[in-house]
Amino acid sequence: MSAYLSYSLAAAHRRLSVELNRELKKMGVQIETWLVLQTLQTGHGYTMTELAGIVLMNPPTLTKLVDRMVAEGLVQRQLDVEDNRRVQLMLTDLGMDVCQKVTEHVEAQNDMIVRTIGEERATILREVLETLA
Repeated sequence: MSAYLSYSLAAAHRRLSVELNRELKKMGVQIETWLVLQTLQTGHGYTMTELAGIVLMNPPTLTKLVDRMVAEGLVQRQLDVEDNRRVQLMLTDLGMDVCQKVTEHVEAQNDMIVRTIGEERATILREVLETLA
């Protein structure tokens, strides 16, 4: 099976996701929650449609996740100041704090990957994966 790139990619993704999920679970955060937090931490308000495309989630699943995040006080919905028919999502202060704590774990995993394969190979891998994405 390892002769197939798609299998190797899937296996690596699974292993890294399981490891990261284990760490984030200790904080009560899912990987998908972190993806939303990380995206919203830019300060740019996104609509649900925009956010779904960025975090690679289907809209119904994202809606349920965001509803839960609103209930937990991590994000809030705001009317777009330019078009009050649109609702944008913004991080709360609590959401910013959680995002920062979670990002530390994600960066630690990223650093481990770079140490394991080396800076040059990590750069090449990133470029190759971006080409495929």
